[in-house]
Amino acid sequence: MTHTGTAADDSTTANPTTSGDATAAPLTRRAAREAAERATRRPLARTASTPARTTAARTGSALGVTRTAATRSTAAPTTSSRKRKFMAPVVLAVAAGMFGTMAVPAAFASTQPTTADAARAAAPVQTQEFDVSAAAGTADTSRDGFGATSTATLAAEEQAEHAKEVEAARAAKAAEFAYDGKTAKDYLADSTTTPTTTDTAATTTSAAPAAAAPAAGTPFSLPSVVATAKQYIGTPYVFGGATPAGFDCSGYVMYVYAQYGISLAHSVPLQDQAGTTIPESEAQPGDVVIFNNEAHDGFYMGNGMIMDAPKPGGAISIRPIWTSDYHIVRFGI
Repeated sequence: MTHTGTAADDSTTANPTTSGDATAAPLTRRAAREAAERATRRPLARTASTPARTTAARTGSALGVTRTAATRSTAAPTTSSRKRKFMAPVVLAVAAGMFGTMAVPAAFASTQPTTADAARAAAPVQTQEFDVSAAAGTADTSRDGFGATSTATLAAEEQAEHAKEVEAARAAKAAEFAYDGKTAKDYLADSTTTPTTTDTAATTTSAAPAAAAPAAGTPFSLPSVVATAKQYIGTPYVFGGATPAGFDCSGYVMYVYAQYGISLAHSVPLQDQAGTTIPESEAQPGDVVIFNNEAHDGFYMGNGMIMDAPKPGGAISIRPIWTSDYHIVRFGI
């Protein structure tokens, strides 16, 4: 094989890179791929009107395929767009959390009773059977002999016991004072068995320790009651007392009225029940003042005054009525 031509001609025709008119040699696959990657890494050009496009053409003569890669330059992301991209997943996470907190427990709560009811309904019912001996039928089944005391019975028993205690206390107090004159019972007995005259009244009066005390059967009048009651001013207060040795409030009223044949109980409530309630505008000295709480009484003396046996340590006297919580009762009408 022979080679003809000069070296200059040989270089011109043999080296394709030295001539602009020469045809480019075909690229390998690796070279074409690297060229495409370099083209995509180039900075994107920006224009005011439309984005610039850069195209890289790769020709493979072996495959006969032409590939074109285009890239577009876009504007840089703004602050608002970055915020939107950041907030979107946050909002989704919060919404999912709220749904899980509220909806899921409610769904389970609504289904749990149903599940429990279904489980109870599905559970088998267990029964027990047993035999009772025939001897049990002959056993003694009578009730024990227990009883109960009613409230009314207990209250009555307490009242009776209290009355006994009060009577014993009165008897003990009366024993402390020396008095051998007539009692209220004596005056009442004399007024029902023996008619008296003015002479017998004087005799009885002289025999009694209390001077000028009227005898039983003396004609009743409110001024006479006042005169008799005043004779005991200064007598000391004695609990349970009903003689001139010592009076309590109801014992004082009972003793004075007994001298006029009027029988009264040694009790404020019972004296209130025995009399006739009158308006205060009609009250006269000698009527009886009853306190509404049934705790005290005494002789009405007019002008808002009372004559009474006050309390332990005190003595019978005339004094103003210290309250308006009272009413007036009259006896002998």
